[in-house]
This record gives sequence, structure tokens and C-alpha cells, in this order.
Amino acid sequence: MEKTCVLVVDDEPIGRETLAENLSEEGYQVVEAESGEAAWRLIDAKPERFDAILLDRMMPDMDGIEILRRVKMRPDMMHVPVIMQTGMTADSDVLEGLQAGAYYYLTKPFSADTLLAIVAAATRDYRGHKELAEEVQRQNRTLSCLVQARFLFRTPDDARNLAALAANAAPEPGRVVLGLSELMLNAVEHGNLAIGYDEKTRLIEEGALHDQIAHRLATAELGARQAELVIERAGDELVFVIRDQGAGFDWRAYLEMSPDRAFDTHGRGIAMSRMISFDSLEYCGRGNEVKAAIRLPAA
Repeated sequence: MEKTCVLVVDDEPIGRETLAENLSEEGYQVVEAESGEAAWRLIDAKPERFDAILLDRMMPDMDGIEILRRVKMRPDMMHVPVIMQTGMTADSDVLEGLQAGAYYYLTKPFSADTLLAIVAAATRDYRGHKELAEEVQRQNRTLSCLVQARFLFRTPDDARNLAALAANAAPEPGRVVLGLSELMLNAVEHGNLAIGYDEKTRLIEEGALHDQIAHRLATAELGARQAELVIERAGDELVFVIRDQGAGFDWRAYLEMSPDRAFDTHGRGIAMSRMISFDSLEYCGRGNEVKAAIRLPAA
């Protein structure tokens, strides 16, 4: 199996070498760049090589924000996670990076455990996106003629597989599948299985999320719950409605990328879906129903 490749960009040799050593010991393939210009040459020459970029914000020749913006402007790198390492933790500074596409953050100084947790989260999310994109390609626009449909799903695997299929109803399935999968996984994990935000953080840190999901799915009460996906072409829109049987949640804080969650290992899915995958996204009632839509091209 090919190693996960991380590009480490830092103009300070000692810091860069320490990062590279920690990541290499964990099994990552590491490529180092001593400046922003050097990093961009590596990225531009072989963009498909990298599964994540660990980027120092403050560098003399080309700062991290400039590299980040260049990366996110490339269609072939739009989803590659960029992890910003910075000592600038004011909300305005973090927000600037979030708006430019740095959805993962490390605050200097940080421990090796924190570094590995954030890199693992970023590369896990990216690996999941690539798997979904590949599955969408295999489905090959199966649902491009769909007018209306209703599906039920119960498990995370159900959610991912159904998202890959349902995305083919859209003109750009590769754009839609990531957001659709995130919203559907939320319906299972947070909705039907009642795994709260702080609890999920702890379970990820302990490496116990998968086991806890399996445990709850095996219980009589939670395991019987089902979530629903409804797809409908309505005028010039393709609308996806996802409902779960959970208690709901206060969704308002999750519609935007927040500096408060920038340093967490999860919590980006709703905002990323709204920013990247859909033209509109809104929650209804107590938060156990979400409606996401894309505009359809004129006939």
C-alpha cells in the first residue's frame, strides 16, 4: 500500500526537521520544502503526489496564505487538506486562513501527539473524499435521469454508498458527493446514534469511534432508527432532503467555518458542504432535517 505523502513547508530548519521526523516515525512519506517558493515548485510540478500540506504561515518569500490560495484555486488540488501551523491565534487571523481554505490548524508550540492527531484527521478526511470520488466515477451518472426518489439508510457504510450513488443525479457528481456524504453521516452518527460533538472528539482521540458506532447500531433502541434521503428535481434546482430520527441539534454555529473549531479533529462537514458542494443549505425545525440544493443548468 502506498504511503500517505505529506509536504512539510517551513523556513526554519530545526522545526521542519522535527516535523518531518515525527511524521516519518508514524509511517508517513514526507517531502520537505524550505520556503514558500520551493513548496510551490514542488506542488506545481506534481500536484497529485500530496495527500496533505503542513504549512507554516509566516515565511519571508511567500507566506502560507498565498500558497494556500494558490492551492485552492487549482481544481486538481481543491480538496487536498492544508494544515496551517501558526502562532497567530487571534480570531481574525484564524478566520482569514479558514476563508482561504485552511480547515485544519496547529498552534505553535504543539506536541507531537497534537501534530499526529490533526494530520491523521486531515488525511483521513481526504482519503474518504477520494474513495467517494472514485465510487462516483464507477457509478457513471447512473441517476442522471432521476426525477424523484426516496431512500432509507441506517449505517455509515449505507450513507457513503448511497451518497456515491445519489450524487450521480447531479450534473457535477464529484462536487456534490462530499457534501452529501457529510450530511448523511451526520444523520447517522449525530442524529440517530446520538453521538455528541464533545463525545465524538473524545472517541476520535481514543481511536474508539468505529467501535462505539458498531455498539450503538447493535442496540435495540438506536439500531432500529433509520435516516431518509429524498431527491427531487424542482424547477431549476436539484434538491436533497435528509432526515433522521434523532433529537436534533443547534445547527446555527456549524454553517460557517469557525475559529473556535479550527483546531479540532472534526466539525467541518456542514460548513464545507455549504461552501463547496451546494448552492444552498438550510436546516429545518429542531435540526434533524436538512435541505441542500444545487442549481441546474438551463436546458
